[in-house]
Amino acid sequence: MVGRKLLSPADIGDLARRHGIVPSKALGQNFVIDQNTIRRIVRLSELDPSDRVIEVGAGVGTLTLGLAEAAAHVAAIELDRKLIPALQEVIEGVANVTIVQGDAMDLDYAPLVAKGPHRLVANLPYNIATPLIADLLQQRPEIYDFVVMVQREAGERFVAGPGSKAYGAVSLLVAYHCESKLLGKVPASVFWPVPKVESLLVRLTRRPPLVDVESKELMRVVRAGFSQRRKTIRNTLASGLGMEVGEVEAALARAGVDPGARAESLGLEEFAGLVRVLR
Repeated sequence: MVGRKLLSPADIGDLARRHGIVPSKALGQNFVIDQNTIRRIVRLSELDPSDRVIEVGAGVGTLTLGLAEAAAHVAAIELDRKLIPALQEVIEGVANVTIVQGDAMDLDYAPLVAKGPHRLVANLPYNIATPLIADLLQQRPEIYDFVVMVQREAGERFVAGPGSKAYGAVSLLVAYHCESKLLGKVPASVFWPVPKVESLLVRLTRRPPLVDVESKELMRVVRAGFSQRRKTIRNTLASGLGMEVGEVEAALARAGVDPGARAESLGLEEFAGLVRVLR
């Protein structure tokens, strides 16, 4: 796609008036209306002209146009049927964009990624950001690179390390599958409507796992460990895995983990060590 200008705030306002668009809080809709932010996302995504991109939460196509300019193809996923006519109008004549109407959480991604590796670049709806990333990391290895704009709390969890208040189960899932990088902050003022929270732009790039355990094995133990954050790893594993405290203490000793530690102090290798001894 060449020569199609990005949407301005006035363009978006005009689309909204003509199509009767009112952003849905229930669907987590906050549309980016700032052209510089769109250019920044596309630039930091480092797209190649041969790249195939999936965009979740295309909205009225503000980011879609920028992605189409830089990539070979964009699959623009949008749940809200009320937005589809406006999105169709915006991408009319843009040959390398395909609109996919559906719920990103329930979508069959197999047809979308059938032609090979994909990237995902998106302003993710706030209410699905964490579960969607978790699902795609575990189920869709064809998506090898993610550049996503998410609510600050979610972004901090994606990149957090042991000892951080944001560190949790999803942090370890990300660390298992990816290198993670914080690309920068995004002010609330670039969105319509203006959210009450700041957003972060985060990059997750797949790499081979750093530990020799399966993802499902790891996450079973991780979820048990984080099931009660205020309790020690001894107690959370006992209750979360249905084991006797004595059995857990023996496993912790074999893994070299302090039974009085809390889950948020343990890194990927330590949890992997627990998986190995708990088998």
